[in-house]
Amino acid sequence: MKKYLLMLAFFGFVLSSFCAEWLTDLDKALEIAKKEKKIVLINFTGSDWCGWCIKFKKEVLSTEEFEKYASKNLVLVELDFPSKKKLSDDLKKANSALKEKYKVNGFPTFVVLNAEGKEIGRQVGYSEGGPEPFIKKLEGFKKKS
Repeated sequence: MKKYLLMLAFFGFVLSSFCAEWLTDLDKALEIAKKEKKIVLINFTGSDWCGWCIKFKKEVLSTEEFEKYASKNLVLVELDFPSKKKLSDDLKKANSALKEKYKVNGFPTFVVLNAEGKEIGRQVGYSEGGPEPFIKKLEGFKKKS
């Protein structure tokens, strides 16, 4: 039984090390990006109503390939504009202010920042092909930082 529990604990640790953590606080994300020398990926999404957001999350953001890349290269921020899911008033206000600041008019929109907060790239809308072309695009943005 102990052997089984140890295997489960190890498996959970391995999985969690590849699971990308999405923050909701851009200032905190920028702090981490500076410390860890990473870039910031902001995902403006309608997580529970936007079909293209849901499809991109399934085909790219939730894949093992993307999560491995993200854990080494990105600080992730999700700014959600849900229909049914409840957000605090403070979070709604913060998300709306950032949506306005970055002139986001549609979902999904991905904005990439360097560790100083300067925009170095963006993708508006869904793109096909799975994680590989998206990672390649992020690598191109990273070279600009």
